[in-house]
Formats: sequence, C-alpha cells, structure tokens
Amino acid sequence: MATEDSIYGVVVGTAGHIDHGKSSLVRRLTGIDPDRLPEEKDRGLTIDLGFAPMQLPGGELVGIIDVPGHEKFIRNMVAGASGIDLVVLVVAADDSVMPQTLEHLSIMTILGVQRGIIAINKIDLVDEEMLELVEEEIRDTVKGTFLEDAPMMRVSAETEAGIDELREAVISMIDELPSRETDGVFRLPIQRVFSAKGHGTVVTGVPVSGSVSKDDRLEILPGEHKGRVRGLQAYKVTVDRARAGHSTAINLADVNYKDLTRGMVAATPGYFTATEMLEVSLRALPSLPNALTHRMPIRFLQGTMEAVGRLYLLDCTTLEPGEEAVAQIRLEEPVVVAPGDRFVLRQTSPMITLGGGEILDRSRWRLKTGKDFVVESVRRKMSALDSPQDYLRSLLRDALLEIHTTEELSRRMTVTQDQVSQYLQELAEAGDLKALPGDRWLVREGIRMAGERITGAIEAAFREDPYRVSVKALEIRDALRLEETFLEAVYQQLVEEERVHRLRGGRLSLPGYEPPIPEGERQALEKYRNYLSEHLFEAARNEDLAPMLGTSEALIGKLQSLLVDRGELVRLTPDVVLLEEAILEAVRRLAAHHETAGPFSAAEAKDLLGTTRKFAIPLLEYLDKQGWTRRREDRREMNAEKLAELS
Repeated sequence: MATEDSIYGVVVGTAGHIDHGKSSLVRRLTGIDPDRLPEEKDRGLTIDLGFAPMQLPGGELVGIIDVPGHEKFIRNMVAGASGIDLVVLVVAADDSVMPQTLEHLSIMTILGVQRGIIAINKIDLVDEEMLELVEEEIRDTVKGTFLEDAPMMRVSAETEAGIDELREAVISMIDELPSRETDGVFRLPIQRVFSAKGHGTVVTGVPVSGSVSKDDRLEILPGEHKGRVRGLQAYKVTVDRARAGHSTAINLADVNYKDLTRGMVAATPGYFTATEMLEVSLRALPSLPNALTHRMPIRFLQGTMEAVGRLYLLDCTTLEPGEEAVAQIRLEEPVVVAPGDRFVLRQTSPMITLGGGEILDRSRWRLKTGKDFVVESVRRKMSALDSPQDYLRSLLRDALLEIHTTEELSRRMTVTQDQVSQYLQELAEAGDLKALPGDRWLVREGIRMAGERITGAIEAAFREDPYRVSVKALEIRDALRLEETFLEAVYQQLVEEERVHRLRGGRLSLPGYEPPIPEGERQALEKYRNYLSEHLFEAARNEDLAPMLGTSEALIGKLQSLLVDRGELVRLTPDVVLLEEAILEAVRRLAAHHETAGPFSAAEAKDLLGTTRKFAIPLLEYLDKQGWTRRREDRREMNAEKLAELS
C-alpha cells in the first residue's frame, strides 16, 4: 500500500482551445490516456475531466487534469481548473490563439492560477516563419496576465518533439511550488459519483484543504448525508490518507450513491453549511462588450458546482468591463463554499464568461445596495482574506452586539476550532475580547456600545417618570431589541464596573441616582418608610394612611411605586405591600418556629407574625414562589438550602 507521501500535493492542469492537442500532450507526459468516456474516444473530443499521474524524478506522483476545450463544456473546464496549481496553456501552431484560448486564459486568471507554461503544439505542421508569428501573437495575448513571463515550449504530441523538454519544464516549476497545506478542515468538491462493484459508493475529486483517513466520518452537502470512509485511492493507488492536492477517490459506507451528485462537497462534519446568498468581490472581464448590471441573471460556477441566480451590486449600479466591485449573489439553490474560494460568473444566454472573483462570506441576510455600512463591512472582509486573524476581527466587527462561540466562528471561517480558539485567546490578551464561561466571547467594543445604550435607556425611563428609580430588564430588552443572553452578559460587566446596580427581581438602577422629587414629597417618603418599618406586618390601607401622614392617597401610591422600584418594598397584591426587611424578618421567625415545631399552617404563621390573613396569605404565597417555603397540603416547611443564604 502506498502512502500519501508518495504523491506530491500539487495539481497540474491543461487549458486551451478544442482540438489543440491537450489530451495528446497529457498522454505523452504521463503515458496514460486521460479520455475515459467511450464518446470521448469515438469523437476524439474531451467532454469531461480527465486525470493522469506523472512520475517525478524522486518517484512521487503528481496529478495532471485534462480539461475540455469546447465552449459547451466550460462548466467542466471550470470544475477542473478550480483545483490546479500550475497550468499548461496549449496553443496549436496551425491555429494560433482561438476563442477558447482566450476564455480559458481569462478563467485561469479569475481562479487565481499564478504559475504556468505555454506549449505550442503541432509544430510539425508549420514552418519556422509561422511559428514565430504564432509566438508573437501568443505573447501579445498573455501580456498583462500571469503568463506574461511564462516559458514558451515548442512541442509536437504527434512526433514527440520537445516532449522531454516540456516534461522537464513542468517538473522544474513543480519543484518551485510548495505542496498544499494539509492542516485544517477537509473539503473535497465532488467531480464524479459512481457505485463500484463490491465496494459501493465512490466519490472523486481534488481536495482543496485538509486531509482524510480511512474510517473518518464525512458529511456530504448540501443535504444531510453522512458516511464513513471505507477506503481511499489517489491516482488509482490505494493510500491510508488522502490530502489537499491529491486527485482522490473515496469509498463511502452508509451513503447511497444515487443521493449524491457532482457539485456536492464531502467535508469534515460540523464546519460547512449550504447557503443561497454570498458576499463577493468581483471583477468584470476587460473584453466584455457590455457592463454588468444590478440584479442581472447569472450562472455561478465554483469548484464543481453550477447554480443560477442574480447579481446584486453593492457599491455601484453598473460594472464596466475591467472594473471591480463588491456584490451579493443570490442563488436559486444552495451551495457550499468558504471564504477565499474563487468563482466564475457566466451569462445565462448566450453563455459567455462575464468575470469572477473571491467569496468573502456566506450572507446571513439580504444586503442593500448603496448602504455605506454594508459596503464597508464587505470591503473589510475582502482586505482581510489573507490573514485569518484579520478576517476574524472583521466578523466580530460586524456582530459587536452578540455573544460568540468558538464553534460558531470556526463554521463562519471554515477553519478548525483549535485555530479559532488560538486567535480568540490572542485577541483577549490584546484587550479586544472578554472571555465568558462556557467558551463564550464578547467584543469589548460591543460591551461599551451596549453599556451606553442600556444606561441611556434607563435614563430615558427616569426622565419619562420622575418617580422611577429602576427599570425591568425586560423593558431594556424590548427597547434595545438585543438578544437576552447578550444583554445578561453586558449587565454583569456593568455591575462589575459599578455602572449599574442589579436589584431584586432583575431590576436595574443607576448608582447614586436620586429622583428629582420636591422636598415636601421627599419628607413624605421618609415618613412613609418609617411608618412601614414600625408596622412590619400591619400597615394600614392607603386611604387610611394618607391622613395619618398628612398627605394624599395619590402621593402614597407614587411613593409605594418608588420604593418598589428601589427594591425596598415588595408588592404582594395590588393592595398589600411589605418592606423587604419585613419579608426577611418573617423568614427568620418562621424558620425558628420550624426548627422546633416543624411544618406550620397558615393560621400558625399568621399568629407568629402578629398579622391578619390579608397579609399572611399573600406573604406565604410569595415565600413559596421565592423558594423560602414549600407547601405540603395545608402546611408548609422551610427550604434549608435557601435558608443558607441568610447566614
């Protein structure tokens, strides 16, 4: 059994016009015919992707993908080109530069291919003068592209002239390329699906990230298909582990091949979600006859999948040829992508290539054109693509008023949770984040913003009603429309900073705040509080109490509300209020009785407190709700665990 180390993690691809000899050159370089379909062999025409391994001098294998040249099969061409690191652009000497030469070159540029070789094939069919003219035309064509300074090789697949030199040039360039990173999350865009006799479901493709081993679990998206890796092959060699840059076949257990199709993605479970809306950076091809327009229908090609949708330009309404923009793409079916993935846009009819760019994020909602904050957010992600730490900052910046988890952020970034955890720790050490229990994180800028909104909402409530000195947490939530768990975390931070006080019942107050009530009413408040302290369980009704205190019944009602707001007074019923200290005194008396005499009745409690049923029954029901007492038929017992709070 071979190991993954015997396969070099780089993929070479061909490009060029139909019948310029791409498949023949691959056959000469590898000794293998990349055309596998009977129709391809009958017609001498590459329709789908072909794969063939080439052996390097050190014995390692490197894969070559042969893509179709006919304009009808551009989708297949993009599927193959999306996974390559090095391209061999093939131009026939007797044909020179043709339409698909230009379109393939544009697509390679869009997909971010940066290294390549130009192979002028069929040199046996032309003379030297013609060759020089072809070379000149090719140089003019590739000027300003990644192939501008690429080596140009003269070859003939028919006579084998120049084949050895081409092979050496390919090997030399491969030596300069690093093997793809295998750390991170495994992802394979599926190119083929079939059922192998005696083995079952097999999917093939080139992994774009990570690695996979036998017996690993994979999920196939879109959908909820999950399977176990029964076996692996790379270039028809059985391996224990397949990784990014290997043309790979995966034998899957627990998955029916009829449920899978090209365009799906096999991936490490838990990291990818399918989406129909994407934020992208986009460049229109300079050769387009017309500008791209807002809301125009498009065909979206990425990896091995294709979907129909519409283009929504965010920072402009038309995109001229050669210009760049940020946009949202809304598709008619879900796709599976990651930040940094390259894509191609084609016109729906006639099907010409319009341009392409990079995936910036999977949108959580529809974005509006011309909104500065939207454009700023999308552009911030665009500038952060090359740095995972900066990209994480951009995601956090877009969601300041939320609680974040490592799991959630790793899904957004499609990188491992260990990597995201490390980045979060670094941001916390820099003072940008606050860690919460349970692997939760707050952005400190978000805490500051939410804190200002919370204190502002409390102050607004106080201005509206001068007798208020606290606000229910639910009122804050409804006023600010923020998620409750996020607000709770911010409340805790504000309490630690002594910017807010938490009162009984989850009410919030501002430290040191005194309501702006007249002096006469302030004196009445003191009289009322003193009266309640002296009559813990026998306060008179408001209508009787008002003349006793020399004030009005209406003012007594206002003063009651103020003390309830402060947490000093508890309203048991609309007509019954008790000081907090009275309730605690009742708990102490009942606990002392319970310790010596056991459970007690309502009548016994009434006598112990020296009060009436009007006060005793609401008080006992309140103690039940607060957990101080437990009712057992017509008697009550004290809760020992709750009583520990008094000590």
